[in-house]
Amino acid sequence: MNGWLENYQYRVDISWWIFAAVTFGALMITLFTVSIQAVKAALLNTVISLRSE
Repeated sequence: MNGWLENYQYRVDISWWIFAAVTFGALMITLFTVSIQAVKAALLNTVISLRSE
């Protein structure tokens, strides 16, 4: 596969830290979103939500 890819005129080398940074960013966004939803659910009055269902 490397031989096939070397035939292309334009190539870009991507470092390992770019993948690490993207993974870290995605994890931070996920943790932030889940944390916000957990706090909202914890602060919600369960009696009112059960009564409306």
